[in-house]
Amino acid sequence: MEKFELHILGCGSALPTTRHFPTSQVLNVRDKLFMIDCGEGAQLQFRKSRLKFSRLNHIFISHLHGDHCFGLPGLVSTLNLLGRTADLHVYSPTGLQKVFGPLMEFFNRQMSYQIIYHEFDAGKPATVYEDRSVTVTTIPLRHRMPCSGFLFAEKPGLRHIVRTAVDFYKVPVYELNRIKAGYDYETPDGTIVPNRLLTTSPDVPRTYAYCSDTAYTPAVAEQVKGVDMLFHEATFAGVDGTRAAETFHTTAGQAAQIARMAGVGRLLIGHYSARYDTDDVLLEEALKVFPNTQAANELACIPVR
Repeated sequence: MEKFELHILGCGSALPTTRHFPTSQVLNVRDKLFMIDCGEGAQLQFRKSRLKFSRLNHIFISHLHGDHCFGLPGLVSTLNLLGRTADLHVYSPTGLQKVFGPLMEFFNRQMSYQIIYHEFDAGKPATVYEDRSVTVTTIPLRHRMPCSGFLFAEKPGLRHIVRTAVDFYKVPVYELNRIKAGYDYETPDGTIVPNRLLTTSPDVPRTYAYCSDTAYTPAVAEQVKGVDMLFHEATFAGVDGTRAAETFHTTAGQAAQIARMAGVGRLLIGHYSARYDTDDVLLEEALKVFPNTQAANELACIPVR
């Protein structure tokens, strides 16, 4: 099975602590890297995770609060120093180019590559990226400014060759790609060998949903229904529910309720408030509602399934 794994670069919220970096993640889909949010220090954590800058071509920003995008200027500058030539695509709610464009131009006057901004309306779901491996769709959230989550849906892969059958029927190498795509094989004497004898079914596609800063929004459950893994912010514990509502954030228990309503395979919580000395209080609260919950932690690499 090809890679579909999540790297946690940072899982803290706005106020810095000695335990957590601001929010940033990298999803590895078949060795293509997709960064999700880019808080301060993201490029340092990227290095520590032993990821390759050359495989990073797409960055998705959930909203324009600093703890989710202050890492962009440093990352862009580093890629320039490394002599990058490939385009870098950045996806965000409307406004990022207006804010960051002049900053990038001032500090990187001789860019070796081009930044291409893809801005979208955070108020409605939309497909913002698609290739032969994955589709990325936005998830409208409720925060103090336009904010969007992202749903990464892997596309079905090719069928798996049964080596013994291929050898038995003496299938030429140049026919293998057609057979992986589902076609039957015709022997030189005209006999049709059904594809089901030559292959097995492809791996079941995997899905990952990222829900950044948001007030408790039950409607989200419908869009992330049945995903293999859901990351949902869990900034506050239930005892601080009033503060969560005031700041348009979610408690750990509410994040777990979303996971339960959506019937997801696994819940990953993060975006921890600096007020807590330990994340255990948040994890324990979520576990009571949704037992298959995991707490995000820096430099963790988590297979989506």
